Amino acid sequence: MVELITHSSFTEIAALLVLAALLGFVGLLLRQPLIVSFIAVGLIAGPSVLDIVHSEEQIELLSELGIAVLLFLVGIKLDVKLIRSIGGVSLLTGLGQVAFTSIIGYFIGLAVGLDHIASIYVAVALTFSSTIIIVKLLSDKREIDSLHGQIALGFLIVQDLVVVLAMIVLAAIGIGAGQGDADSASMWQVTLSGIGLLLFVIVFVRYIANPLTEHLAKSPELLVIYAIAQAALFAAIGDLIGLGMEVGGLLAGVALASTRYRESISARLAPLRDFLLLFFFIALGASLDLSLMNAHIPGAIIFSLFVLIGNPLIVLAIMGALGYRKRTGFLAGLTVAQISEFSLIFIAMGVSLGHVQQDVLGLVTLVGIVTIAASTYMITYSHSLYTLLEPLIGVFERTGTPREQSTEQHPGGHYQVVIFGLGRLGTAIAARLRENGIKVLGLDFNPSAIKYWNSLGLDTAYGDVKDAEFMGALPLRNAHWVVSTIPHHHTGVSTEDTIKTIIQLTRSAGFIGNLAAVSQSRTETEELKLLGVELVLEPFQDAADRATELLLEGLVSEPRHP
Repeated sequence: MVELITHSSFTEIAALLVLAALLGFVGLLLRQPLIVSFIAVGLIAGPSVLDIVHSEEQIELLSELGIAVLLFLVGIKLDVKLIRSIGGVSLLTGLGQVAFTSIIGYFIGLAVGLDHIASIYVAVALTFSSTIIIVKLLSDKREIDSLHGQIALGFLIVQDLVVVLAMIVLAAIGIGAGQGDADSASMWQVTLSGIGLLLFVIVFVRYIANPLTEHLAKSPELLVIYAIAQAALFAAIGDLIGLGMEVGGLLAGVALASTRYRESISARLAPLRDFLLLFFFIALGASLDLSLMNAHIPGAIIFSLFVLIGNPLIVLAIMGALGYRKRTGFLAGLTVAQISEFSLIFIAMGVSLGHVQQDVLGLVTLVGIVTIAASTYMITYSHSLYTLLEPLIGVFERTGTPREQSTEQHPGGHYQVVIFGLGRLGTAIAARLRENGIKVLGLDFNPSAIKYWNSLGLDTAYGDVKDAEFMGALPLRNAHWVVSTIPHHHTGVSTEDTIKTIIQLTRSAGFIGNLAAVSQSRTETEELKLLGVELVLEPFQDAADRATELLLEGLVSEPRHP
């Protein structure tokens, strides 16, 4: 069977793609990201299980192209304006997490029997979190715009900068290791070539990138092809002059990072990146012998526990010291509870330079499988996890939480209506109520929505409807209505559970008025009525009813034409 599969490179790759599709479907059922499935494909297809990877050159070529595209997409997000926009908390917490994780990880490495160099490599690898996974999970939960989501995005930018520096340092080490003392002239030649490439990128960004992409954007397909070509060209040049493909790919992305089409390029190349990364993990699995990884299982468990528990605690402690609430620190901290694909690429570079052995790569691979799989569930069920652990993490919160808008900062007095969810519908309702002299308080966990409401002169409070402590501090006792305009998919749980939470927490806070909620379907409407919601708002149905009334009025008032 194996001989039939590996009869040609085409049939071999076809078999690998089928295996990837099957394991990807299993991962989907288990709610796991593709990275976990891809790592599993590499291990299963490798010599320790099916041993169907024999077209090493072809797979290595696709793997290298995948790494070039991946680092290109990292570089294209490193816009100077974006870097300047990093909040102080993201910068301080991101750098603090990198520093503490690497230092503690180094000593853990020594404790489990690794040498000094291997401990340094593993410690640095533990500091990288997966941008792909975090953004995907936060987007699915509609928390990308929340305070902890924005802070997490800041972490990712800081970690991307660390990735860039780490790759450049490794490239420099590789230059030195590859030349030797006898040929320092060649080393200087490589250094000068690198400076020349960097100067070209600066000139390209200043004078070429914007007009070039403006012309290419007239054909979106051509723009994508050009982006791939630039990634491959810069990676090839980087490899040719001795800097390495990784640094070349990064610079290719940086060269286009300031253009207005970077988001479009990034979105269109993401599927290609995922496809080509499959071959990186296949090449990785083909190089690993699972029998040699058994000795590292205890170490992998210790490192995994450190990443899953230690990293979030580090972030929680730093954010607490900066004055953020324990809830915000906890939710942001969970986003760094895994290592990323860059961790494996970083260790693989160390193996290629001869600094670490192949079994260290196997160790980090095991840590990647465990942490990525576990952290996916941790982030998905973050609010339930917070409720469970809240009594244990109070020590990380400073009194007064000066960095966050306190629930006591909204104007005093009584509010007749409290609105949860400051989107378009919530804002429109509040504006019309205020026009009729009704005093309204708005609640959301999106800082941008809070800022917009404040610009309209409306009273607001920042917080989450699932935060019992926050809800208990709201002025609900004298409110006549609590209105929830939050669609159920914004909370990550069902409509029924969301409304049950709101009912329970508002009643516990002393609210005795009526409850109104938004429904997106007839089924949800029936559920809400059964839960005791007095007024069910159906935006689409209500708009259709009003539109029909206007159309009928027009038909009655206008004469019919023969």
